[in-house]
Amino acid sequence: MPAQSPHAKPESRSVVELAQAAQASAGHFDELRAVVARSNATQAPNTPEATVSGIKMAEIWRQFFFTLEADSAADMDQRAVNLARQVRDNGITYNVYADENGPQRPWSLDLFPLIVDPSSWQRIEAGVLQRMRLLERVMADVYGPQTLLHDGLLPPALVHAHPGYLRAMHGVEPVGGRYLHIAAFDLARGPDGNWWLEAQRSQAPSGLGYLLENRLAISAQFPQAFQSLAVQRLAGTYRALMDSLKAMSPAGPDAHLALLTPGPYNETYFEHAYLARYLGLTLVEGSDLLVRDECLFLKTLKGLVPVHGLLKRVDDQYLDPLELRADSTLGVPGLLQAIRAGNVLVANAPGSAFLESPALLGFLPALSRHLLGQELSLPALPTWWCGERSAMEEALPRLADCAIKPTYPGSLDHGSFETVLGSKLSARARDEWAGRIVRQAEEHTVQGYTPLSQMPTWQASGAGDPAEPGRLLARSVMLRVFVVSDGAQGWRVLPGGLARVASAGQEITSMQRGGSSADVWALTRGAVDYSTLLAPHMTPESLMQRKRLITSRAAENLFWLGRYTERAENAIRLARLTLECLHGEEQSSAPLLTWLSQMAVANTLVLPGVPSALQAPRVFERSLIDSLGSSTGATSVGYYLRALKMVGSSVRERLSQEHWRIIIRCEEELFGRCAVQRRRADFSALQALQILKDSSDHMAAITGAQTDRMTRDDGWRLLSIGRHIERLGFLSSALMRGLNTGSLKTDGGFDAMVELFDSALTFHAQFQQSRDMAALVDLLVIDRDNPRSISWIAHTLRGRLARLAGSEPNQLCALSLKVPNPSAWGLAQLCDEAPDLVTPAQTQGDGSDAEAQAMEYALLKDVLYQCTHASFVVSDEISATYFTHSGLANQSLGAG
Repeated sequence: MPAQSPHAKPESRSVVELAQAAQASAGHFDELRAVVARSNATQAPNTPEATVSGIKMAEIWRQFFFTLEADSAADMDQRAVNLARQVRDNGITYNVYADENGPQRPWSLDLFPLIVDPSSWQRIEAGVLQRMRLLERVMADVYGPQTLLHDGLLPPALVHAHPGYLRAMHGVEPVGGRYLHIAAFDLARGPDGNWWLEAQRSQAPSGLGYLLENRLAISAQFPQAFQSLAVQRLAGTYRALMDSLKAMSPAGPDAHLALLTPGPYNETYFEHAYLARYLGLTLVEGSDLLVRDECLFLKTLKGLVPVHGLLKRVDDQYLDPLELRADSTLGVPGLLQAIRAGNVLVANAPGSAFLESPALLGFLPALSRHLLGQELSLPALPTWWCGERSAMEEALPRLADCAIKPTYPGSLDHGSFETVLGSKLSARARDEWAGRIVRQAEEHTVQGYTPLSQMPTWQASGAGDPAEPGRLLARSVMLRVFVVSDGAQGWRVLPGGLARVASAGQEITSMQRGGSSADVWALTRGAVDYSTLLAPHMTPESLMQRKRLITSRAAENLFWLGRYTERAENAIRLARLTLECLHGEEQSSAPLLTWLSQMAVANTLVLPGVPSALQAPRVFERSLIDSLGSSTGATSVGYYLRALKMVGSSVRERLSQEHWRIIIRCEEELFGRCAVQRRRADFSALQALQILKDSSDHMAAITGAQTDRMTRDDGWRLLSIGRHIERLGFLSSALMRGLNTGSLKTDGGFDAMVELFDSALTFHAQFQQSRDMAALVDLLVIDRDNPRSISWIAHTLRGRLARLAGSEPNQLCALSLKVPNPSAWGLAQLCDEAPDLVTPAQTQGDGSDAEAQAMEYALLKDVLYQCTHASFVVSDEISATYFTHSGLANQSLGAG
């Protein structure tokens, strides 16, 4: 490769040249060169090395960069931009501070993978499998004979005092005979090049979903390197896990498995939804499940469906409010009894959280010799539990070189705290910590510290300094490796893992503290496993299982997804129409301004008490514009878009990536642009109209995704029903108010009504410039070919309600009959200006003019009133029938 000119622009420097400058900090193992870094130099390599353009690198990294020799810093910047866009487009989030008013944080993913050579991976694999066997034996003893406690090999305080030990599970044989199905091991590579165990996770380890997205994203960025390095694939291990869970469950291979999530506010909810979709599991919350006759059931639109296995992502203490935390709303009352009865498999078996105590690491070597007759091949960092006096006395002089950790992490009863590095403390602070340890010895564990190895990462141009070009930086990394159940074979290690990368200048790798992640490429000398999750043979039972179940909670969220979609679309259209009319030729029309004001207040685009458009048009306009990008006060466009995003996040697993991406983009752009205009103090109607137009374009894409990209199951029907209920109520009341205010008698009001119904193009094509009332009623009320007409909406709503209820073709259910029958409407009757029928609902005051106006089109007004009223009635009965199950008696949720 030609040498770079010393005068070359920074962005044109080659990646290989930049790699030469990227060196690990002194005392850290350099993953790029497979050596320990010294100050301004590197020690002679411990492993074979090769050269790319004179740069010394480990062989695997030499091969990786060989595929990038033609790439420059500008090319890497573009890859980083593409990666960030992919993360954003796929909606990968990590909700560090998730709340209903705050944006979700995009998942942080570095451009370069952490590459593990085959020999290192074999040692890791053997070490974590051995530890998995040991932890399983420890679980079996602690929840069985407890000989380890009796013989003094395991201190009772680390078990019985740990909040993760569940006495209710003692003596319970797990379904399938296995306690642990998934565990994660956090590994750090020390300066000597060896991997050390730093922590283990057994309760509900996170990362199995994120690492999949990492793999898809990074392998797409470097496809040539991914192929040439023989990176082992992941799907076969996930397939083994699913087959194992089914085989061990009470129902065998045809078992119904679900993934139990705390819900969309959980920080890792994205991966819960992603895993459920990838593995073919039903994503459920605790409220979706109930226990009857010691069996677990899922509440669906069609009644109760048995659940035979749970992959849980809820902490154990929240699983059952009857026997554990009584204040938990995340669990299922009676779940532990169903487990004890052997009717449901839970992965992992409740009660494994005590294994996560860092203090336990110090006792595992002796336990391995006792239980397995083997020395542990994967060492853990030296660990001292200060509850033993001799260990505390040995640990206290080492505080400056160690980490201080809570023995019972996350426990409120034991005063949990964040891990502290002794090297970051002053001498006085270390003395204070030493005093705390002496006073509360059992609550503190001291663990040896090793500088983490550092891997190459890409810092894009301008990331640190606006004038700084893109470059490679070495940053500290920790590797999380997963072990999963593999049926009769025991367990297998997921080939790869999740690398957590510390932020610049930091040693603690934490996603909550601004760290990032990296894909992990575990290389193999053998054949690459190209297995997929597709089953080779499908039985009728498994085919039925693959039909997606609609939980009552998901159904309700889909129903409201449809309603908020329609509300947002209606609010956008009404806000645009109002602003256009306020600046149009008819801006002085009293009936039109009265109608617009009533519609704006009724649909909360402005708050009650704001002067009407007739009284103070500029005040009214300013109030409407100010409410657009607000999620509080007037429930205007911004409120509905945010509500649409929040309810969409609850059914994320049912939405395509494109659908979800547009929802996010629509909400973010409206709030962002409104905020910018507000800061400039020049938020004019013209700018508001442009924002609304762009939001309208986004809404068209959202409704298109709902119409054309979703399976027509009962969940979709409820979404559609929700939209049609809103549309029926909104358009009927709009037309009613147009009649009552006399707005339709003006040219501007007539045109505005046709525009609000989104039927202007059709109207003018059929009737040219006519403003005949009969023509308007024909198109907006009677026409069965116009999807915005009252007749079409009512007819479609009646049919969808009947289909949802399971009625025979061409038969209507009782709920359908509560929607007015458009077949009974006649154009001549509706256009009769003075029929005999007048209902109290249409009476307008005591004056003769008001009474005469009320008499006009009385039958049409009565039909519109019935449609508006039906939208409320049908909404309430749908909730009672399908969501709360307190209404109709034909639901089976009350039966065992």
